[in-house]
Amino acid sequence: MTDAVFIAAPDLLSIAHVRHAFFTRQGGVSDGVYASLNGGVGSHDARARVMENRARMMAALDLPADAFVNVHQVHSPDVVLVTEKQDGDRPKADGMATATPGLALCVASADCGPFLFADRERRVIGTCHAGWKGALTGVLENTVDAMIELGARRDLIIAVLGPSIAGKSYEVGPEFIQRFLDADATFERCFAPSQRAGHALFDLPSFSIMRLERAGVAAIDLGLDTYADADRFYSYRRSVHRGEADYGRLISAIALKGE
Repeated sequence: MTDAVFIAAPDLLSIAHVRHAFFTRQGGVSDGVYASLNGGVGSHDARARVMENRARMMAALDLPADAFVNVHQVHSPDVVLVTEKQDGDRPKADGMATATPGLALCVASADCGPFLFADRERRVIGTCHAGWKGALTGVLENTVDAMIELGARRDLIIAVLGPSIAGKSYEVGPEFIQRFLDADATFERCFAPSQRAGHALFDLPSFSIMRLERAGVAAIDLGLDTYADADRFYSYRRSVHRGEADYGRLISAIALKGE
């Protein structure tokens, strides 16, 4: 039950009251395109395998299987406060915050940015799923605000970005570019020239980090490119380019230790 392979962020490891993991795709029981630690109930993988994979993830964090908490991610700016273990339908949202020990806030991703948040001194944590739409419409800032509502302090919060698609792997078209420039012309710095006319390479990690820094929060990108590293990470875009029928989901998790 402890085969799940994960990556830890040094800045979160230094916070005594939290445990966390950016899980890779390794160390699970799924096979085929889902091999092997697929944590996504939204995939077409067998549910029993997904639940066993999730149990392995929780075991790696020294938590019971039912500590796993997540939301129905819809690329929104919406954030929910979590106070108890999950029972029943998942709320539609893309961020979570809690001050309750023993709950693992888990975000699923396969190119979009999985962020883990923690207050360095106060016992408040958060997560969010930041794809381009959520990042543009405020999910990162809203996660910070939700943590502050629970007692966190802005200048003590740290946010860490796990495996996400890198700019060199993310080509976008003119309508996408214009949407960002219409919102704020300074967002142009997050686009680089592409080989195709009218297209550009979009640096989602840099855009998200910039949003957090503007919000007064320390933010770190671990520099892990989902698209380029098929051995360790799932990638929606890579699966499309390969013509695969489906793709697995990575899980990133953070929990407060008991008092």
